[in-house]
Amino acid sequence: MKKWIVIFLLLVCILPACKKDEKQLYTMAVFQVNDAPTLNEVRKGFIKAVEDRGYRNEKNIRLIFRNAFGDIQQMQRIAQQSVLKEVDLMVPFSTQSLQAALHATGKIPIVFSSVANPYLAGAGKSAGDHLSHVTGVSSKGPIKQSLKFIKEVLPDTRRVGTLWTPSEINSQYYLNLAREGARDLGFRIIAVPVTKSSEVLLSAQELVNKNIDVIYQISDNTINASFQALSKVAEENTIPLFGGFLLSTYEGACAALGWDFFDMGYKAGIIALRVMEGENPALIPIENMKDARLYINLSAAEKQGLRFPDAIIQRAHKVKTQYRE
Repeated sequence: MKKWIVIFLLLVCILPACKKDEKQLYTMAVFQVNDAPTLNEVRKGFIKAVEDRGYRNEKNIRLIFRNAFGDIQQMQRIAQQSVLKEVDLMVPFSTQSLQAALHATGKIPIVFSSVANPYLAGAGKSAGDHLSHVTGVSSKGPIKQSLKFIKEVLPDTRRVGTLWTPSEINSQYYLNLAREGARDLGFRIIAVPVTKSSEVLLSAQELVNKNIDVIYQISDNTINASFQALSKVAEENTIPLFGGFLLSTYEGACAALGWDFFDMGYKAGIIALRVMEGENPALIPIENMKDARLYINLSAAEKQGLRFPDAIIQRAHKVKTQYRE
């Protein structure tokens, strides 16, 4: 009998200690809206930053990864569930993910990444003037710089086609930037809307029937997730396809100017650790990406009826000779 009493007392002492240790693990809820290649790269970069600082999941930190797979309502549920779980930090990747996090909490710190315009999403007014519990890394792309590159390569271009997703405020934002940049360069933007990834193929076919000279695909999560469907149409119609994100050259774009999304995720990881270690997110300015890179896919360019001059190829940060890798 005494033996059972001793065991019981030990359990009474040990179990609360275990719960306390579990609770002491700093918990980050990391979530993304879909499987877009840009967001997957951001996630990889984030994890690398955490691991480079000596943290390992479920050992000295807890990382909860969730993916809404394109379901916005599910994205909202993920954010709400993170609040109910009393996580210490929310890490949303994409504009829709940030919006869901902002709606779910006004207290839990948020460190975002891969958000084109965090201010339109409600994160604040500027890099230094933002909500006290929010900071992160903006992914605003080099839109006008990309259009200038197209003009350099194809100076006779007049009609530039693109797809866009009306439900994504980042897509509307990029479309507006493209139209502004196009006016300055003598281009006209021809835009066809898409509501979901499964529509990309048909919408791309509609786009090429509008007498366009080239496609410059602005980056949004819906279209990025089905970029290969767009590149298939470009190839079939021998229309040069320029991407709005570097990894689009792995999906069939002939060239792309943009940011390294792995690096973007890494930067967000460093900021998240700073918050975890006690820094006030209100005092951490929102970061912007710099130094756009140029990727070129020579095989895709050939299939789309384009040959890059040697001078441009030499400027590229990466030159691919295979269509897809």
